[in-house]
Amino acid sequence: MASLDIKGVQKSFGATRVLHGIDLAIADGEMVVIVGASGCGKSTLLRIVAGLETPTSGQVMIDGLDVTPLEPADRDIAMVFQTYALYPHMTVFDNMAYGLKIRGLPKAEIRQRVQEAAELLSIGQLLERKPRQLSGGQRQRVAMGRAIVRHPKLFLFDEPLSNLDAKLRVQMRAEIRRLQKRLAVTSLFVTHDQVEAMTLGDRLVVMHEGRAAQVGTPMEVWSKPADTYVASFIGSPAMNFLPATLVDGGAAARLSGGTVWRFADGARPGGEGRPVTIGIRPEHLQQVGADGLALTVDLAEPLGSETVLHGRLADGTALTARVPGVAGQAGVALAPEPGALHVFDAETGRRIDPGH
Repeated sequence: MASLDIKGVQKSFGATRVLHGIDLAIADGEMVVIVGASGCGKSTLLRIVAGLETPTSGQVMIDGLDVTPLEPADRDIAMVFQTYALYPHMTVFDNMAYGLKIRGLPKAEIRQRVQEAAELLSIGQLLERKPRQLSGGQRQRVAMGRAIVRHPKLFLFDEPLSNLDAKLRVQMRAEIRRLQKRLAVTSLFVTHDQVEAMTLGDRLVVMHEGRAAQVGTPMEVWSKPADTYVASFIGSPAMNFLPATLVDGGAAARLSGGTVWRFADGARPGGEGRPVTIGIRPEHLQQVGADGLALTVDLAEPLGSETVLHGRLADGTALTARVPGVAGQAGVALAPEPGALHVFDAETGRRIDPGH
């Protein structure tokens, strides 16, 4: 077990800078998830921590020791990749034991470690099989077992679930979280899947164009996104954004179609006439009477207990609402739940925390 500190890490490939100074402190036993779209720099950051890439500048420190100049084998870390990378000619036991044999551990200790990890992962009955005889989920368990037997200071996960089907992903997601908590190993997990990020991480790092757009607990990031990028990335369906102008001394926002939404509890995120972007999550829109915001429904997606409505406002702005029960009408009137409005600067996209 160990702490991990990433200090001012930058990375350039030629003239292209892909990381713009990342600072992150991960406590002993913490699971931190790096999430972002393809090309945001999340995998590059993980590879730098692993020692597979060298930073242009900055430091990687494990337990207070600067490991930046060290080779991957000298960092006492274990990685679980998107591809299982199992040796096809070896049994499950030999795949899990291989790294320990290379390190020269006694046979009895190797067998004990492999048996313990196999029990933990419920693959004890598979130890004599070859990888070709295993399902995708079983292969991923073997890859995890190979990491666990090493008793590393740090676990690194690089999109390990992306090759699994949807049902198996949910199962393995729960398995990884259960194991990480039980083993209390400091872990860094990279994914582009926001559901994985929200359910796995003690904290999230939302990456955008080589920068950490926001670092916080899953609920902090969801409830108080730092900017419109984070707000649009975290949450499904994505948050709606509506151009607006502050009115009534800043206590309300007038949307482009003329509808006025008031802020809760006397909040005033700015002065009269300030242009802003109002964010509202689809699940925070409720059906109301005729005086609500009129939505022309283009598509209704019934999901049983709720319906996702995709439509357009009178000015052509696209809007998505997630409402209880069955709702397939051609049009509905909507209003935000109290206190559910997010306010962002119209120019920079940064969050504006409402004053009082």
